[in-house]
This record gives sequence, structure tokens and C-alpha cells, in this order.
Amino acid sequence: MRNTRLVRPSRRSALLGVTAAAGLSVAAVTLPATADTHHPARPTIVLEHGAFADAASWDGVAARLQRAGYPVVAAANPLRGPATDAAYLRSVLDHIDGPVVLVGHSYGGTVISQAAAGLEDKVKALVYIAAFLPDTGESSIGLTDKFPGSTLGQAVETVDYSLPDGGQGADVYITPEKFRGQFAADVPKDQARLMAAGQRPIAAAALEEKSTQAAWKTIPSWSLVTTEDRNIPVAAQRFMSARANARTTVVDASHAVSVSRPDAVTRIVEQAARTVR
Repeated sequence: MRNTRLVRPSRRSALLGVTAAAGLSVAAVTLPATADTHHPARPTIVLEHGAFADAASWDGVAARLQRAGYPVVAAANPLRGPATDAAYLRSVLDHIDGPVVLVGHSYGGTVISQAAAGLEDKVKALVYIAAFLPDTGESSIGLTDKFPGSTLGQAVETVDYSLPDGGQGADVYITPEKFRGQFAADVPKDQARLMAAGQRPIAAAALEEKSTQAAWKTIPSWSLVTTEDRNIPVAAQRFMSARANARTTVVDASHAVSVSRPDAVTRIVEQAARTVR
């Protein structure tokens, strides 16, 4: 049988009951208003991974942002090309209510730059994490080759695959034995081994496809530059960040900074999110 707790009526409630029972009128009592505890809704943080990674690469960052009270979406990136991938990301954004902070790692920076174009009413900030910030007409491979320092070309292999129309495409992977040194040198060995096994390949054509939009020209931008990066030269990151007038933070980290330094990545994302009203 359910336990029942007896509650003694307060003196005031008992008095009101007696008064009402006696047929006397009861004056309305106005209680003091309670403090407004409503907080404005925080922007949704949408995280876009890049090549040779997947959405799990954001786990450390996503967990910290969620603990801070932010809604988080770690979107899957098809890695087929800027136009295709940006269209897919825009479909994700279409299903999110309210303002968005869009975060891109590596090639994901190319994708968010194109996806956010024309969405200034929704996307309030762009955050680039060891990422490309291409201008119109620029490609990822072109920006990489513009500056010395990348060793990616010596660490990848190309695998052909069949297209539905009978044609052939080519995917690019980092070879497992070179993955940690190339991509994640400051990540523990066991974790880097798992990342290598689960890496998402990028279409070779995606690295050569030129961007058609540059949302950083109209949306406030932040950038985290990684000095130990062997994928995107640090000079290229600095150049693109300065050109975009991005608020820039520099950290000593590998290209896999969202895994090795999630605290640093979370801080810059929160800096951008706090500017959203």
C-alpha cells in the first residue's frame, strides 16, 4: 500500500478555510513576483569533421560543451566534395531551430565556409580548428601546396572504387603505419591506432574541387592554429586566418587537436558562442 504523508495545514491556510466556511468574503492576496530564472537559449554548436576522421573525433569537445549547457550536433561529413558536402550540411542546419555556431576541422573548414553562405540569420559564428578557410576559387590541395611544411603526400594511399554509372572514383587514406606520425602525433598510441582503423577517406576529387562561397567574409570567425601540424602547414593556417580577420588562438598540437587538446578547442568554441545573442 502506498505510504501517505500527512501535512499539517499552515495557520494562514487554516484561517482562510474557516473564513470561507463562515461565508465571509476573502480578499485576493497578491504574492511577490518570483525572480525571473529564464535564461536565453544557447546556440546549437554544430561540429563538422574533416578528412581521415569521423564524428567521434569531436567526442571530447562535445562532452565539454554539453556539460556547459550547449546543444551539440556532431554531423557526419560525406567527404565527397565541397559542393556535395556543403549541401548535406545545410540540410542538417535546416532541422535546427535557433542560432548556430558552426565549427569545422581541417577540410571541414572548407565545407562550413560554403554551407554557411547566405545563412547569416542562422549561423552567427564560424570556428575553424586547424582548418582551411578558402576563398572563392581556391581548393584544399592548392592552399596546402601554397606553403611548405605538409608531409601528407608521402603518407597517403589511393584506393579506387566503382561509381553507379560504371565509372571509377578514388578515395584517399592515410596508411595505418604512418597515421599517428602524420595526423595525431600527440595522441596516445592505442587511441591513434583506433583512429587509423576508423578513419573516413576523402574523395581525391574533393581536395581539388574549388570553393564557390566564402562565408567568413560576412560571418564573424574564430581560428585555432596548430603549430605541430603536418597536414596543413602552420604558415597556411596563419595566412588564411589573417585574411579572414579571424580571432586567432595558437596551440602547440598536431592536426588531431580536437582529440589531443579538447580543452583548448572547447575554449575557442565557447568564446564564439558567448558572442551570440
